[in-house]
Amino acid sequence: MKPLAAEVLYNGVVAGILRRTTSQFSFRYAPEYATGTLPAISLTLPKRDGAFVSPVLFSFFSGLLAEGIAKQIQCRELGIDEQDEMLRLVKTAHSETIGAITVREISA
Repeated sequence: MKPLAAEVLYNGVVAGILRRTTSQFSFRYAPEYATGTLPAISLTLPKRDGAFVSPVLFSFFSGLLAEGIAKQIQCRELGIDEQDEMLRLVKTAHSETIGAITVREISA
């Protein structure tokens, strides 16, 4: 899969950067967010200086994705592989999320 990067926003404030390389995913809080008073974006991604790294997309971000028929419709309409969770995230989570977190694609 090709590399992708996205800003993760908490109520419109950049909380950090999510990246996909050819072999892993990483999430790193923005320095000003990590030291500020806004909450961590997830209990599974507590605020810290270092990056979180995983071979698969973090479950918190997978939880932002549509499932079932909504997933099928999104993938068909956007021409996205249903198995490419990161691409689905950057193409749909900029406006289709419930709650404080949105995601917008940036240059990798």
